[in-house]
Amino acid sequence: MFLFGWHSWKGESGKRYRFKVTLTKKGLPKNEQGGIYMFVRRRFVFFLEPVYVGKAANVRSRLLGHEKWSRAFWYYGVTERHLYGPVVEEMDRRRIEEDLIHGLKPRMNDVEIPDPRKKKHRHIGDATPRERPVPA
Repeated sequence: MFLFGWHSWKGESGKRYRFKVTLTKKGLPKNEQGGIYMFVRRRFVFFLEPVYVGKAANVRSRLLGHEKWSRAFWYYGVTERHLYGPVVEEMDRRRIEEDLIHGLKPRMNDVEIPDPRKKKHRHIGDATPRERPVPA
C-alpha cells in the first residue's frame, strides 16, 4: 500500500477491488464513465476507514455535486475519494456496490441492502395461523 495512488478493498465475497485514490477534481475521470466510489477517512497516515460506498453511471458529475460529501468531510473527517472503474453495466455496479457495503459496513450507508441469503426473522408478536389461539 502506498500513501496515495491505489488501494485494495475486500468485499463480503472475499474478492478484492483495486481503487484509485483521488484527493482533488483532477483525479476524477475526464469522460462520462460509470463506476464505484468511496469516501474514505485516513487516520494516523496508514489506517483507512471507508465511510460511504456508492455507484454512479457518471462518476465525475456524481462526485462533484454529491449531497453527502459535506457531511462526510465535516462530521466524519473524510479527506479522500477512492474510485473503481470503469464499470459499464448497471447490474455489475450494483453487485460490486452490495459486495463492498456488506463487507466493509460503512457508517454513512444507512439504507440496508437486503441479503437474499439471510432468512427473515419473525417478530415476537407474529404468529402463524395454527399458533393463534382459538377464541372460546
